[in-house]
Amino acid sequence: MTPDVTTAAAGTASLVQSVDWVAIAPPLITAAVALVVLLADLFLPPRRKPLLGWITVAGLVAALASLVPLRTGSRSTFCLTANPDACSYTVDQFAFVIQALVLGGALLTALLAMKDAEENLPAGEFWFLLLSSAAGAALLPASRDLATLVVALEVASLPAFALVGLKRGDRLSSEAALKFFLSSVTATAVMLLGVSFVYAATGTLHLTELATKLATVPGQLETVAEAGVVLTLVGFAFKTAAAPFHFWVPDTYVGAPLPIAAYLSVVGKAVGFSGLILVTVVAFPAYADVWGPALAVLAALTMTIGNAAALRQSAARAHSAVRLLAWSSVGQAGYLLVPIAAAAYSGDNKVGATVAYALMYAVVNLGAFAVAALVARSRPLNRLTDYRGLYAERPLAALALAFFLLCLAGLPPGIIGLFAKVTVFSAAVDAGLGWLAVVMAVNVVVALYYYLRWTAILFRSPEGAEEAEESGPAGSAGSAGSAGGTAAARPVRPRVPVPLAVAIGLTAAAGVVLSGLPQLALHFATVTLF
Repeated sequence: MTPDVTTAAAGTASLVQSVDWVAIAPPLITAAVALVVLLADLFLPPRRKPLLGWITVAGLVAALASLVPLRTGSRSTFCLTANPDACSYTVDQFAFVIQALVLGGALLTALLAMKDAEENLPAGEFWFLLLSSAAGAALLPASRDLATLVVALEVASLPAFALVGLKRGDRLSSEAALKFFLSSVTATAVMLLGVSFVYAATGTLHLTELATKLATVPGQLETVAEAGVVLTLVGFAFKTAAAPFHFWVPDTYVGAPLPIAAYLSVVGKAVGFSGLILVTVVAFPAYADVWGPALAVLAALTMTIGNAAALRQSAARAHSAVRLLAWSSVGQAGYLLVPIAAAAYSGDNKVGATVAYALMYAVVNLGAFAVAALVARSRPLNRLTDYRGLYAERPLAALALAFFLLCLAGLPPGIIGLFAKVTVFSAAVDAGLGWLAVVMAVNVVVALYYYLRWTAILFRSPEGAEEAEESGPAGSAGSAGSAGGTAAARPVRPRVPVPLAVAIGLTAAAGVVLSGLPQLALHFATVTLF
């Protein structure tokens, strides 16, 4: 009996692992600060609630600082004792870059939302939910088994549902949250069904083991494995806003608080694409002949639908600026899908082009939303016509927005946007996807129209007949009392909140640096990330 007890004790001891706390620090710090904010909200008096925002900013800065020791090498933890190479959490070059992107995006979102959280939103709930979502987003790129991947995805998504609907008493906000929730839950259910099929066919959830076992699936389980791969991809296609799973995007962005729309457009998209890269390139390379053509078609469909819808936006329609950014983000998602599809034909090194493009997109899209948040402070309908004459009113903000739009269009001086598009285009050509490269080239040209139209509006004179009809000229505000709210569309210029100004300045500075030194982002398109 003693030997049995000794053997059992030894077996139990062998299951005890040391945790690499440095590796898990970024999501752990973010989650810990979320709990601190939740508890602090219970004890702080209303006049001290703004402290919660600064605690959030400090926590996200600390989480970003914790990435510094992870910038080189690869660290893993929570590994199988029988197979130390199969781990649930790995910080490699890919995880490091995406974690930096999502935590930086969350930090800029916090700066954008600082004034809104004080004035229009329940501060404690807002900051707690934002940090919780950011913790899940930081966990996901380091997840290396399907169970952790799904948990991280839902931790990032569930708080986002509440954030979208946090504007109490706002019908658009409630409607947006409901649409977002129902669509996301359906996609998650489909993805979980796919994960269960993959597990049934292979007996494992670890991505590295799946790559091996899917290549040797018995014939009678091959159909189950293929169905599992396809259904899993459908779930991530929704998270990336790939067509035809994109219909939630415009209404969600319009109904959500503007900082949360910015968060979804960048951090939410980064979460979806990092998960898609992990399941395709790391877990499912054996089925590249299934997901490669499917993603190529989705990429072409997504960029075409997104750009076509953006073209149709009426400048005078309420919230048309946010709708244009929403449809633009759908079109940009199509470009981001191209290198992942190319990886099925020419190796996983092509996904670096998606990472490089995502870095450019994150900076300039957050900057565009930051300027939109500034304009919305005096013109809450946020129509494209409300940006007419912005250069005369706020020259620095107008120049920053023009730069962001030119980056998204891929035109100088937005050099980083041009180089990022060329990198994605090259990935398609090198993979033999010439037809997809042609579709992308056509869409890039089409997108020039609506980006340049918005840019031109910024520098037009604020006076004119169209302005009088749509928003009311600045000079007639005092004499058009009968026009009511329309005549007041251009009130006295309010002060810019310091956090919002900092967010615009940071994104503009980052965009300028990337345009001057594009290799900082494009470097990731030429290195092995896994």
